[in-house]
Amino acid sequence: MALIVQKFGGTSVGSVERIEQVAAKVKKFRDSGDDIVVVVSAMSGETNRLIDLAKQISEQPVARELDVMVSTGEQVTIALLAMALTKIGVPAVSFTGSQVRILTDSAHTKARILQIDSQRINKELKAGRVVVVAGFQGVDEDGNITTLGRGGSDTTGVALAAALKADECQIYTDVDGVYTTDPRVVAKAQRLDKITFEEMLEMASLGSKVLQIRAVEFAGKYSVPLRVLHSFQEGPGTLITLDEEESMEQPIISGIAFNRDEAKLTIRGVPDTPGVAFKILGPISAANVEVDMIVQNVAHDNTTDFTFTVHRNDYHNALQVLEGIARDMGAREVIGDVDIAKVSIVGVGMRSHAGVASRMFEALAKENINIQMISTSEIKVSVVIEEKYLELAVRALHTAFELDAPAGKGE
Repeated sequence: MALIVQKFGGTSVGSVERIEQVAAKVKKFRDSGDDIVVVVSAMSGETNRLIDLAKQISEQPVARELDVMVSTGEQVTIALLAMALTKIGVPAVSFTGSQVRILTDSAHTKARILQIDSQRINKELKAGRVVVVAGFQGVDEDGNITTLGRGGSDTTGVALAAALKADECQIYTDVDGVYTTDPRVVAKAQRLDKITFEEMLEMASLGSKVLQIRAVEFAGKYSVPLRVLHSFQEGPGTLITLDEEESMEQPIISGIAFNRDEAKLTIRGVPDTPGVAFKILGPISAANVEVDMIVQNVAHDNTTDFTFTVHRNDYHNALQVLEGIARDMGAREVIGDVDIAKVSIVGVGMRSHAGVASRMFEALAKENINIQMISTSEIKVSVVIEEKYLELAVRALHTAFELDAPAGKGE
């Protein structure tokens, strides 16, 4: 008998019919003898509907009251799923975040989990019930309802699995696992049987939308085996684990991530003096703009060109700040580009293989794709290229690193 935490997202519980399908899936696991804790999101679109209602009252709703309001979405889903399970002969009980006592800090709308009291859940599991818990929410020390922000239900699932010492945390979604890259871009993308937490973190941070970064971080920190599965299709999914030594045939590259939401800014002809990077990036940071990749080039005339990337949504804000910096520093000019994209190769196999970056650059050169910026870490290489070449680049790299599925396998 195993203890399994299963998390179902908004599309998986988007209607009464789907909730009944989820109940049938949970029953199969329960009938095989496993103890099951189910974490659910609000029905798809419900959280946005509630936020829109709040904004009809106030453009900037009080954060505490917003949490009270949006947390009701999950309350509806847990009750419906518990009813659906009971209807098909599976004893079940539903709990909100505060009933379980998922203790968080008091940062409303983006709270972090501090502690989970597992006693109540364990008591219900021993009584033979399936426990259905509201994702995305908790309670602070003063009893105020809090919500966990983007990806909160995934985080709840992983945190509960850690607290309960579950054998596995299963994240059910609308894809049947983690792929070598987006199958909509590369038809020959393969589903990975296994990937390490480290690789998954890189993939998530670089643009892969399968799992939220916070949930992967949590799972890695507490060594919770994570499995990504399709809500309504059978299959083994992808296991995310700490173990990177198990396979003798560890591929050099596990996957290719990409991000279209990038913009590039360059300030040219800045005096090359100590502290120049801080003088540029300090005000950018103060404007609450996150910087991604950075390149600095020193010219012969004792000036420097400084280039960095930001999220495309922050481009105009960052450009305005940079133009002010340029005036203050006597820089030659400021230029920007929103027609760029970032492509990254990720794999723990890079640690033991030389020449990975040059193989990447060769594959792009063969397609006449110019590299504008490069960033590397121990298990990834990222490049910035013109956005119009994005899909060509991903396909070329997927083939170059032998990730293409053999005939008859893949999608």
